[in-house]
Amino acid sequence: MKRLTALSVPLLTLAIAGCGEESDQLPVDGRDFDGVNYSEPAPYQGRVIDGYLRNARVWLDVNGDGKYTAESFTVELDNGNSAVIEGGEPMAMSGQDGAFSLDLAALQLSPQEGRPLDPRDYPLFAAAIPGTTVEQTEVGDQAIAVGYVLSANPGVRNVTPLTTLARYQTALELMPGGDLGESLAGINVTADYIRGQDDRAHAYARALVKFMTQQVASSMPERAGAELSLSPEEARLLGTSLLRHAPAVIAAVDQAAGDDYSSVASDTLELPDVTVSITDPLVLTGQQVFARAESGELPVAPDNLVASTGLEFEYGEDGRLAKIAANGCLALSMPELARLIDAGGYMGKLSTQWLPSVSLAPAGWGAFNPENDPDQVVDETLTFDWGTRTIEFQTSTLCHAARGIEPASTELGAGAEVSYSWSEQDGAISELVATVGGAGADAGVVYRLAPGSGELVADYAITKDDQPLESVELQGGPADCGPLDDETAKENFVVTSIQSYLFSGYEPQPATFTDLAFEYDTRTFSADSVEVEVNRLLRYAFLDPALAGSGNVAADAGFQWLLHYDATPDVNAPNLIREAYLSDYSVQSCGTGRPAPARVYAKVEYSYMKLSEYLLEAIQ
Repeated sequence: MKRLTALSVPLLTLAIAGCGEESDQLPVDGRDFDGVNYSEPAPYQGRVIDGYLRNARVWLDVNGDGKYTAESFTVELDNGNSAVIEGGEPMAMSGQDGAFSLDLAALQLSPQEGRPLDPRDYPLFAAAIPGTTVEQTEVGDQAIAVGYVLSANPGVRNVTPLTTLARYQTALELMPGGDLGESLAGINVTADYIRGQDDRAHAYARALVKFMTQQVASSMPERAGAELSLSPEEARLLGTSLLRHAPAVIAAVDQAAGDDYSSVASDTLELPDVTVSITDPLVLTGQQVFARAESGELPVAPDNLVASTGLEFEYGEDGRLAKIAANGCLALSMPELARLIDAGGYMGKLSTQWLPSVSLAPAGWGAFNPENDPDQVVDETLTFDWGTRTIEFQTSTLCHAARGIEPASTELGAGAEVSYSWSEQDGAISELVATVGGAGADAGVVYRLAPGSGELVADYAITKDDQPLESVELQGGPADCGPLDDETAKENFVVTSIQSYLFSGYEPQPATFTDLAFEYDTRTFSADSVEVEVNRLLRYAFLDPALAGSGNVAADAGFQWLLHYDATPDVNAPNLIREAYLSDYSVQSCGTGRPAPARVYAKVEYSYMKLSEYLLEAIQ
């Protein structure tokens, strides 16, 4: 039979799994029989252990979805045949001392179908059910208050928090060793640690269960009081979080134990308090900025640009943005910060994630240049503290000298050069304040942004020391461009709607900086046989004297960003930018496509990952 895992990824051998199996082996291997006379297969027996768990649901995950299937289902066999597993997956409720015995009759196949299925080819799962499952302890039975799920690798018949760690590490294809391997050194993770009187393993197991129940209570509180059934995506996210924090959980036990692990009370341990996003959104993880020309002068043809900055976006398990780290120059955008704040810090909630912004300062190349910086160290950071409603910008570069922002030190860590804070009203951001510190000429200058809404484009106004600096004011509502001809409709980037606006500030403005509009593509695409409506911002204009005044830049007409997207949109995230080009402003019109301009100041390339993939990569 094709062997599946609960997380739909290949299985690997796990080095941290112990060698000693406490439960008895099957008396007879069903694969040794031809299936004709094997009418009464031996039961598949084992134990469910935190302390011993009685009345836990235990099942053999034959169909690989990580959930108990009570109905009949069909499996595909290695010999090309298919077989129906009548009555669902083998299941039993655990008894005294966590013992269970699974009836394997459903795995017996007819001679025409093939050999009987071997239970050792499939992982065991166990659900601790609130109101039903009890933990046997030295002071009596303790009712389970929050549901959780344990599992074990195929062939392992003790199901414990430690086998669950091993199962997740195998299913997520993590390499063995690292901090977790060191933490579990000397532990047989497949053993019955109660029978073996291994107080250390038992203390670790109880702490891991506390962490898992905290995960469930904070991440899915509406499901905490019922039997937990996890989708593969949910299991992947919770499992990744468990592996990420297991070393810290184990360290907390070690610290509390001293030399006596039997004295550890798991309910008194201070463990990481983690909320996990169970939606697994696609999030922006990187931007590569190309804003330098070999000739030194900008603008140039796009192909003549070279990389000048790399940005990495860092997230917590809840999907909130925690930090942006830059090798090179990180351009600051108060309107984008306000839009992210209005989404609660959850990048995945934004239909279009992080509109582009760049620095054209030559100092950026000095910070990024691999010849000067072979280790590609972080030069600037933007760090978010959502609890205190603050953001800190630190720099070790002179990229922002034209804006009055200079580093307090040539190394990060000397304090924030710009500090942001915000206030909210009726659940939405009402004001974002940026205070410039450090050693720059603008030290102590306060910028205030009053956003109109959290929409992709909205009114806003920025003041500098209470004097108007710049603002955007939408004019009326979006205007439809009308029907498209057949040829235009085939273009990848077509303007179908425009939203006029006024951009105020930086007087006198260029004479040609008129007729401003946010241009959109609002067509319906067919992707994976699904009709997908997009709302893609294609172009918008702005003024930025500091950007135009960079020593290597010849710009006097204002700037515009041109945004490019995938030709075939992602069904779940159709409005994610793939490339952005910064060029001189020029008046455009409805209908025509937007290819890359002939001459540009910068190009930005975007990269995205599923949150679970990002978190998993961070562990590796």
